[in-house]
Amino acid sequence: MNILEFGAVRGEMSTEAIQKAIDTAHAQGGGRVVVPAGEYLTAGIVLRSNVELHLEAGSTLRFTDDFDAYPVINTRWEGYEQDSYRPLVYAKDCENIALTGFGTLEGQGKKWWTEFRAKRMTIARPCFVCFEDCNRVRMEGFRVMNSPAWTIHPLRCENVTVHGLTVINPADSPNTDGINPESCRNVRISDCHIDVGDDCIAIKAGTEDAVNQVPCENITVTGCTMVHGHGGVVLGSEMSGSIRRVSITGCVFDGTDRGIRIKTRRGRGGSVEDVSVTGIVMNDVLCPLVVNLMYFCGKGGKDPIVSDRTAQPVTEATPHVRRIRMADIVVTNAKSAAACLCGLPEAPLEDISIVNTQIQLVESEPTVPVMNAVAEAVTCAGLTAEYVRGLHLTDVRITGAKGEEITLHEVQ
Repeated sequence: MNILEFGAVRGEMSTEAIQKAIDTAHAQGGGRVVVPAGEYLTAGIVLRSNVELHLEAGSTLRFTDDFDAYPVINTRWEGYEQDSYRPLVYAKDCENIALTGFGTLEGQGKKWWTEFRAKRMTIARPCFVCFEDCNRVRMEGFRVMNSPAWTIHPLRCENVTVHGLTVINPADSPNTDGINPESCRNVRISDCHIDVGDDCIAIKAGTEDAVNQVPCENITVTGCTMVHGHGGVVLGSEMSGSIRRVSITGCVFDGTDRGIRIKTRRGRGGSVEDVSVTGIVMNDVLCPLVVNLMYFCGKGGKDPIVSDRTAQPVTEATPHVRRIRMADIVVTNAKSAAACLCGLPEAPLEDISIVNTQIQLVESEPTVPVMNAVAEAVTCAGLTAEYVRGLHLTDVRITGAKGEEITLHEVQ
């Protein structure tokens, strides 16, 4: 069915018509709702089970930046359960839902970013697309731009496919991560192009209260291109429910701050384990490979215990990282350091392998390679490994701007 049949008008507010088409398709047992070419103004949209919202080529859904148009719900926002404006495209407790086509979702995020920077937001900004507690989810083909906060956010979903998306947010837009599966199971992200103001793809599992968190597991990322952003593919920092069994293959990172990035800290508990990274090409990154268990951003990140080099008691709040394999990686024009592996004295990183990897460094303004309170600004540094139990390096070559060999910077 076509939204024009339900009263949608090009260039005018069409929320009610779009929602009525979706609800009607659901009531009839399911089907495809088509958004034809043209621009349609809308507030938030709620998908229903067994419904595909299809954006034809040349179509644009432009979402209003009137905050009052979005109901306030209690959901997870950056790892914590709290009040948030409802996402622009939302579904909860659904199955067999899809958002597809070659059209565009325009989030008009500028007003949201401005109010956030001015500290005038009393309620958390909405994610753009969030499917919560859903099963059999498909997102394919469309372009999504100018998200108010995180862009694509499957939360506690199973069997999720994200294919061929283009995600564009300005480089200076706050917290506009590209694709963030959180506490999900069986997720495949493939052939996407992501250019955003925060992490490009971030795999997450909630923050603190690890006993009640759901893990994020069986995740595949393949054939994606990441441009700019704080990290290419990131695991954490919200990972209290644990992240496990992740495969990252055949991706290109160009101009991201960090490349492969695992980040967490004391107090979060959980583990990141059984991660395979292969066939990655990077260019113009600060630090290609980062594992950081003293990550200091966000709530509690500046507390002295986060960066204390004294061993602390091991409890449920102690994070662990183990069995990480990175292989067949080529990096050019890395600016700060080749790799920075930072564990904890009471919980060293375990079984970290780097195989068949070439990293070429260039002189630049000294920069901190890893975001914690003990790191120092460097340039052309090699591999730093601190508090690591079982570091395996095979056929790893690190060179400077003139081709000189650079060895390990420091190992403890």
